[in-house]
Amino acid sequence: MSTLHLPRPIHPKALAQLRERDDAGRPCVPYVDEEGGSPLRCCLRPIPPGDRVALVAYAPLRRWAAQTGAEPGAYDEQGPVFIHADPCEGPAESDVYPFARAGALRTLRRYDARGHIVGGRLLEIPQDTTAGFDAAFEEAFADPEVTQVHVRAVEYGCLHFVVHRPGAA
Repeated sequence: MSTLHLPRPIHPKALAQLRERDDAGRPCVPYVDEEGGSPLRCCLRPIPPGDRVALVAYAPLRRWAAQTGAEPGAYDEQGPVFIHADPCEGPAESDVYPFARAGALRTLRRYDARGHIVGGRLLEIPQDTTAGFDAAFEEAFADPEVTQVHVRAVEYGCLHFVVHRPGAA
């Protein structure tokens, strides 16, 4: 079964900037992750043990607003994300949502064209992970105000990926 919605990684141009300075203004500090397993937002895969990565502050709404002219105001938040310290090949073609483990909890925050939160929900990922995410995104986009949904980990609040309304930028 394939996904109905496209999970988006961090854009390559943003990644190049984050590899210099993150969205909190701090320099990128690469390291080798000997254990691996944490989610990479550049290629939407778990970190393979031994990969050179960085943990950086990322502000997805701020970057989106700069391109669209939106004004998220107080909703402009930043949070920690893992990225490869050097350019990578990006996401592989996939028919599944990344970082989807049955039983894991995710927050799905819904945003409008201004970049303001217009709702959200908690998702306990079901056994059929693809169907669970598909249903949650269909529910979100049933509201015509919703332009994008951010999927975040409940435990740390970090962004896993973004899905835009089909046909939207």
